[in-house]
Amino acid sequence: MKFRRKADTTPATADTSAEDTASAADDTAGATARPAAGTGPFDVSQVEGDGIERADLGSVLVPAIAERELRLQVDEQSGQVRAVMLAGSDGACEFQAFAAPRNGDLWSEVRPQIAEDMARRGGQATEREGRWGTELVCQMPVRRPDGTTATQPSRIIGVNGDRWMLRASFLGKPAVDPDATTEWEDALAQIVVRRGDQAMPVGEPLPVTLPDDARRVR
Repeated sequence: MKFRRKADTTPATADTSAEDTASAADDTAGATARPAAGTGPFDVSQVEGDGIERADLGSVLVPAIAERELRLQVDEQSGQVRAVMLAGSDGACEFQAFAAPRNGDLWSEVRPQIAEDMARRGGQATEREGRWGTELVCQMPVRRPDGTTATQPSRIIGVNGDRWMLRASFLGKPAVDPDATTEWEDALAQIVVRRGDQAMPVGEPLPVTLPDDARRVR
């Protein structure tokens, strides 16, 4: 396991003001794709006692996945873990869990905000239907170290769980060829989310803790 320092991160949602004391309206919000029984990503209550060994990162638990290296991204200024990444030879999947209302549809609220933010920064995002429902296929202009510009493709997926939402961004081949990279989606489906019982604002990132055996990469 490795972790990298990361100078900045983009919030998963622009609205983190609503408290996670969900109203009846939240409880009956429009349905969206949720992990069905036997499929993932999983809530921690679904995997208790299954005997699978997982790296415990607090809000997310990650099993060993063949040909995928687990990496943590750490904010340069605060030292806090902001996101977790599975990296492989042909791409990567960065993911993070957020507090959500019970039985709500936070992903449907967040998705247009992400698309608008992409547009403000000169990129674009289009919707497609995927394994977990509606996802975003994004193109973002970036500047190379030599000063030239390029386009960074990504696929952003949101999965609503029990008072949590898992947001994942695919980079590399799983972003540009989504129909031919089932193994990356299978890797994401093995992630487990531990929401905890504490009250949190909707959209607040669930805390990720750094294991004692993590190895720093500069």
